[in-house]
Amino acid sequence: MASSPLNVQPPFHARSNSLLSRQHPITSQIDENLHRLRASQSASTSSSIAHQLNCLQELYDSVDMLLQLPLSQQALVQEQQRKWVEELLDGSLMLLDVCGTAKDVMLQTKECTQKLQSILRRRRVEGLANEVRKYLTSRKAVRKAICKALKNLKHMENKLSCSSFNKDSESGAMINNLKQVEAATARLLESLLSFISGPETDSKSSRWSLVSKTMHQKRVMCEQEEQKTNGTANAEATLRSFIKSGKTKHVENLQNELQNSEMCIQDLDEGLESFFRRLIKARVTVLNILNC
Repeated sequence: MASSPLNVQPPFHARSNSLLSRQHPITSQIDENLHRLRASQSASTSSSIAHQLNCLQELYDSVDMLLQLPLSQQALVQEQQRKWVEELLDGSLMLLDVCGTAKDVMLQTKECTQKLQSILRRRRVEGLANEVRKYLTSRKAVRKAICKALKNLKHMENKLSCSSFNKDSESGAMINNLKQVEAATARLLESLLSFISGPETDSKSSRWSLVSKTMHQKRVMCEQEEQKTNGTANAEATLRSFIKSGKTKHVENLQNELQNSEMCIQDLDEGLESFFRRLIKARVTVLNILNC
């Protein structure tokens, strides 16, 4: 990060920092947006995640207004807040990287889905099995990329939870608000990536169930409920059934399942793209503040 005059403080009355207090309309709006986002994170369907992405966009619109306040900018350049501001910038970079992974895996899934749909429309059943295998192979690559991104998110969440600073000061309260925004963002991206990945299908789940059968049963119930509303998971399950049985009866369901999967990915991709632009804007705003 470029050096910035963090030790230069523009003159202002110490008590005027009350504009940054929790009672300020903008910080109150951020708290309200955070509450709405957390309340909507109990479900993991495409529609609920799309709604959460909309809530996240509104949250970052409020963050943008907060960052435009002169006193917010003065708080960010205080020397005692430098460590926490740098952590926020590191966190935003991590979130941008995870967003990039999510965009990539959704694009890959969408392209494979469209290719299968094209084959079905031309009724080329004889070449379908090979393309289905390619699709399932791509899903393995998708899960591998998602697994790496989820580990990074978990590391970030652990780091945020261990942060310790003076939240009672006005500038500390603002930093705390921004950290809460990053934590909420990480949780939503975790839900999004888990949804795209779909229920686990590998043998690790079976081995793990021997260790904790009760927890496994609860998780399986959640996965079955999720799969009912997960177009991508439904399409993948139908494709696996086709490969195992080789019967053409499964082909009849493929077109609808693939269409639902494509619509699901499209809705999530649009919401993620809108949020992605806001996340970039917030990061650039903070960098500009530090480099002024």
